[in-house]
Amino acid sequence: MRQVEKYLLKIALLLGIFIMPFAASAEEIDMGEKVSKFLNDMGFAQLFAGNWLCLIMIVVACVLFYLAIVKKFEPLLLLPIAFGMLLTNLPGAGLFHPELFDGGHVHWGAFSNANNVGLLDYIYLGVKLGIYPCIIFIGVGAMTDFGPLLANPKSFLLGAAAQLGIFATFLGAIALGFTYAEAGSIGIIGGADGPTAIYLTSKLAPGLLGPIAVAAYSYMALVPVIQPPIMKALTTQKEREIVMQQLRKVSKKEKIVFPIVVTIFVSLLLPSAAPLIGCLMLGNLMRECGVVDRLSKTVQNELMNICTIFLGISVGATTTATAFLNFQTLAILVIGILAFSMGSAGGVLLAKFMNLFTKNKINPLIGSAGVSAVPMAARVSQNVGQEANPGNFLLMHAMGPNVAGVIGSAVAAGILLSFLG
Repeated sequence: MRQVEKYLLKIALLLGIFIMPFAASAEEIDMGEKVSKFLNDMGFAQLFAGNWLCLIMIVVACVLFYLAIVKKFEPLLLLPIAFGMLLTNLPGAGLFHPELFDGGHVHWGAFSNANNVGLLDYIYLGVKLGIYPCIIFIGVGAMTDFGPLLANPKSFLLGAAAQLGIFATFLGAIALGFTYAEAGSIGIIGGADGPTAIYLTSKLAPGLLGPIAVAAYSYMALVPVIQPPIMKALTTQKEREIVMQQLRKVSKKEKIVFPIVVTIFVSLLLPSAAPLIGCLMLGNLMRECGVVDRLSKTVQNELMNICTIFLGISVGATTTATAFLNFQTLAILVIGILAFSMGSAGGVLLAKFMNLFTKNKINPLIGSAGVSAVPMAARVSQNVGQEANPGNFLLMHAMGPNVAGVIGSAVAAGILLSFLG
């Protein structure tokens, strides 16, 4: 038996020596194929193979990095957007797949195959399902003081007038050939409210989410540049010098009742606006009631910051080369600035009109703060007012239309969603 084992061992050794050269040769062939596949799968190879549009988008992302880091234009969201844009345009990375969301719908069946789903696809679900904008609205509500609005209810009208840009732009976009849903999404840029623009666009025209979000946040950052020329062109020196009466003190009870009443009234009047208005007022109630300070601080800081990161990266992920580099994007950028300018002008013109009938004159400059860029638009009103009259303090007066604009843009989004959704 031992003799048989020795013979078998010798045979195995001889076979191993005989087969080894062929095995080595086969291994060399496999390695060659693997190296070739590795080189072909490299992003550099795919760039040179015709994906030069991705290179343009990478340059655009770097420009946004510059604006966010060096120029400090809305860096909290522009930086994540730029990084999401960078990630989604890296050839071969496979982080985002637009086909999973074709037709404005989530193709849940495709998510069952994890090999065909990228990291950004999962993160984008928070935008597609309307989660991130609503959570951010809770944080915005927790950071907003509606006292100036309650002290001067006329501010509601100024905030509503500033939404003129939304509906005027809606008509203009239709005239340029956009569909009704796309026109509604473009028009909401005039409200200067990034989360609202993202929420509405994700519902009506998800294919335009990237350009619209970039336009909305870019123009929000440019408020100090865009608004002053418009304000000065529509007002006289005398109007800019108007000193307004001090606002009355608003009681705590009023501040607590206000978010509850607004939620009930607006939600019953316009159910489609309930998610945004409800979240905004929930955050504000947390702030004002005084019994959930821990929750209020959490939604103002940690929760809002986390959602801002995810929201920015998700929006950037939609800016693929094919979706961003086209005529539509250029048209959106042009129409968006017109929408924002018209919204700023609408509040100023209504304030001038109201002065024809009121005894206590309103400084028309506060009307431009009716757009939702809180509190930047109010600060611009203050700065332009002090240029005309160094002793004029308009900040608190301007905060009334400013926070009214947040409510107004959410209501406008609800109206558009009701008619176009």
